Amino acid sequence: MIDDAPAGAIELIGATRGEIVTPEKILRGHKVALCDIAANEAVVKYGVHIGYATKSIPRGARVHLHNLASDLDDRSGTLDLHSGAPTDTASAYV
Repeated sequence: MIDDAPAGAIELIGATRGEIVTPEKILRGHKVALCDIAANEAVVKYGVHIGYATKSIPRGARVHLHNLASDLDDRSGTLDLHSGAPTDTASAYV
């Protein structure tokens, strides 16, 4: 998302056009599933495989740390869901 979006209909622009309905507010910078994604299926962002779904993600749902395991960061499963800060160490600066 390039800006915060309230729950409800969102207009898609770019290569994929149309409308998608989100069940919750989506914060700027977060990802939205443009199609249903099965558990363990690849998650692709801008044509690049970034990880896999840790559980089924319905079309329109937010894609973030609670349902995505990153291929880019081995520690993604231990990051705080809201801030993205590491939780597997005593210091966030390690």
